[in-house]
Amino acid sequence: MRTTLASCLLMVLALDSMAQGTSTAQVEVRFDHPEKFRDASLDNRAYPRGADPQVMKALAEHLQALGQRYLRPGQQLLIDIRDIDLAGQFEPWHSQAYDVRFLREVTWPSIDLDYTFEQPGQPTLKAKERLSDKMYLSRPGRLGNNDRLYAEKAMLGDWFRQRFAPPSS
Repeated sequence: MRTTLASCLLMVLALDSMAQGTSTAQVEVRFDHPEKFRDASLDNRAYPRGADPQVMKALAEHLQALGQRYLRPGQQLLIDIRDIDLAGQFEPWHSQAYDVRFLREVTWPSIDLDYTFEQPGQPTLKAKERLSDKMYLSRPGRLGNNDRLYAEKAMLGDWFRQRFAPPSS
């Protein structure tokens, strides 16, 4: 059963995408029990357990933008995110314990997901995956980027391109 928070977020995202105009390529993102996610908050005081709605919204929007860029008309992708562990961690022994995520080599991002990919004339593809990026601190473009979800978005972008982007000609 999906949570009310996740349901509301999906409705907002669906209405937002309708307002922007519909496309024949579509990505739907759902969050399965976000209250049980390991570490999906950029504000440890407001969301000490579970998922921050802003994190879920930003990741869903990023995946939908990737779909607009890489999926062909008629292709449909449903992504169920089962768990999120953001890059870095809050360290309670520091003076800024709940304001700063400390990024270390051993605190890489990971996301567990299921997906269903449909396209006309092809069998439906279903899979479970665990995405992780142990080299997230070495990623080009990381320095100087102010996006607090840069590591997670870059990891999702790599995964999306590998699975769903059409081959280069």
